[in-house]
Amino acid sequence: MSRFDNLIETVEAYQALAAENYNRIRALAEEIRSGFCDYLGASDGVCVHLVPPTGQFKPKAYGDNAFSVPPRGFRLLGPIAFGLAVRVTRDTDWLRLAMQCRKIGEKFIIQIEDGSEYEFSLPLKEADPEPFYEHLYQHILLWFSDHVERYKEGDYGSREIGFDFADDINAVQA
Repeated sequence: MSRFDNLIETVEAYQALAAENYNRIRALAEEIRSGFCDYLGASDGVCVHLVPPTGQFKPKAYGDNAFSVPPRGFRLLGPIAFGLAVRVTRDTDWLRLAMQCRKIGEKFIIQIEDGSEYEFSLPLKEADPEPFYEHLYQHILLWFSDHVERYKEGDYGSREIGFDFADDINAVQA
C-alpha cells in the first residue's frame, strides 16, 4: 500500500468517526430540545429551539446551522457546540444556553458555557436525557433567583453563566 493510500484510508476512518460523533450529538441535542420543552410544560406553544451557540439569534429552528460543525463535508473530529433557546416569559423573551458536547471514553459530557457539566453514558438510551431536564431547569431558575436576591441585597452582578437573550424582542412567538 502506498503512503497516499494509507493516508486516504486513515482520513476515511477519521471522517467516519466524525460523522458518528456529529450524528450522536445532533440526536442528543434534538432530544433535549423536544424533551425539555415537554418537561417545562408550556401550554401555549414551542418553548425551546436549537440555535447557533454564538452570535445573534432569533427564537426559531436553525436546523443544521444550530451546530458548530457542518452536517456534511469535511468535519473535524472534536467537541461540538450548540445553543438552546428557552422562552422565559409568556411573551417573546428568550435566553440562550450555549453548550458544548464532547466524548470522553464511553461518556458524553455536556458543558453549559461558564456553567456546570452533565455526563451521559454511551450508548445513549431513550430516557437518558430526562434527568438532564431538571439540571437545565435548576440552572436557569438559579440564575434568575440569584439575581433577584442580589438585587434585593443591592449587589446585582453580571450574566456570568452563559446566557444570551434574543435581540429581537418583537419576534413572533413560535
